Amino acid sequence: MTHEKIERSDVLNFFEYEKVRAAMRERVIELKRLRRVTVGEHLSFVFENRDTVLFQIQEMCRVERITDDARIQDELDVYNALLPGPRELSATLFIEITEKEQIQPVLDRFMGIDIGPTVWMQVGKEFAVPGEFEAGHSDEEKGKLAAVHFVRFAFPPEAVRAFAASPVSLVVDHPAERGRADLSEATKAQLLLDLRG
Repeated sequence: MTHEKIERSDVLNFFEYEKVRAAMRERVIELKRLRRVTVGEHLSFVFENRDTVLFQIQEMCRVERITDDARIQDELDVYNALLPGPRELSATLFIEITEKEQIQPVLDRFMGIDIGPTVWMQVGKEFAVPGEFEAGHSDEEKGKLAAVHFVRFAFPPEAVRAFAASPVSLVVDHPAERGRADLSEATKAQLLLDLRG
């Protein structure tokens, strides 16, 4: 169930969604709290799963008033790409900037974060699982970097086995941010659900 793509039949119509939205929103906010890992001052990773992605699809359809099946399928195609596969973790990385005048200077400092081994999951002392960034969220030539990125971590089977019993950290090594965040037991438990499928 964890790795199954979200189908058109999973998406509630506008009126049915309104009836359950408050409860679903509350549940997903709590889920995201457990699945959010902050590294340093500006970086926040939200590890996605089927529930968080379905909520995003429902909210997009609600906000955009999307009722046409073809347009809903377009949303499904985009958001299903965020789901982790077997032995994977998939995260949305937010470069969080609170002051408007700081947006461009901070984004400029993070240029290149999506290139090379800048983000990884450290499982015990043995395993460093690199983050692979989805392409198309930066343009080096034009000096443009998006504030939102998608990162996938593909775990070898032995790293999945070690994940439960070992300390796990999310590490960033980039000139704009060098830091490490140790995952809480509650966060590890959530992410193990993804890794084990």
